[in-house]
Amino acid sequence: MTGKALLFTFFAIGLVGLPSSSSAEIYHHVHHRSPDALAAAAWYMEHMDCMDYGRAGACQVDNIQILFYTDGVEPTGPSVGTGMDHIGFSFPDLEAKMVGWRAAGVNVLEDIREVEGLFKLSFVEDPWGTKIEVVEDQEWLGFHHIHLRSANPEKTLAWYEDLFGGAPDKLKGRLTGLRYNDGLWLLVGQQRDGALVPTAGRSFDHLGWEVDDLDVFIAALQSKGIELDSGPREITNSAGQELKIAFVISPEGVRIEIVEVIN
Repeated sequence: MTGKALLFTFFAIGLVGLPSSSSAEIYHHVHHRSPDALAAAAWYMEHMDCMDYGRAGACQVDNIQILFYTDGVEPTGPSVGTGMDHIGFSFPDLEAKMVGWRAAGVNVLEDIREVEGLFKLSFVEDPWGTKIEVVEDQEWLGFHHIHLRSANPEKTLAWYEDLFGGAPDKLKGRLTGLRYNDGLWLLVGQQRDGALVPTAGRSFDHLGWEVDDLDVFIAALQSKGIELDSGPREITNSAGQELKIAFVISPEGVRIEIVEVIN
């Protein structure tokens, strides 16, 4: 893929001259694939405290949109094995949530355990293959984190910071990451075995950031030889909102939507 190849070239020459990371872009959405968008949104509203905001087949947590494709196409595989390993939600009482999940038949991947210096945590999986870390972090409740995989986590975090800003920080003083929207963490774990597959078409299809001026943002990228995977184009979403969008692909094959809200 041309855009992906150019991103790798750019990555190798030093991450010079991208849009400034002095201020973070707004983290906008995550976009999942499910054959039934309405059922998927309902699942996240029931189990992950996602809120209805008036758009069919979607919900939101902390003003971050959780979107689902409405084309009825099955995902080609789970999130695990891609550069987008899992997402994370934090709850004030994880034990109580776990009781409800087990009663409802949610696929619980492991029992709750407490990690010294961090918090209680467990993993579940949504019905379409997206891995979800569930934690009890009283400091950061709600949509807690996005956890990527990379053969070189430090370089990957630098790549995202140069493109989309973010506040460099350490979660609980231990896990290096970037913070967006005053709360959402972007973390990167070490990929040790096997090649990562692209996220496009998988249960977790892509990430999304919002920018003030998409044309200016694209020009800054293209001045350094980075081509778009697709776009830009204008769309009207199912809530009647007019957007201008484009896509790029990260060095790890993570599809990323860049969004300008027109109205």
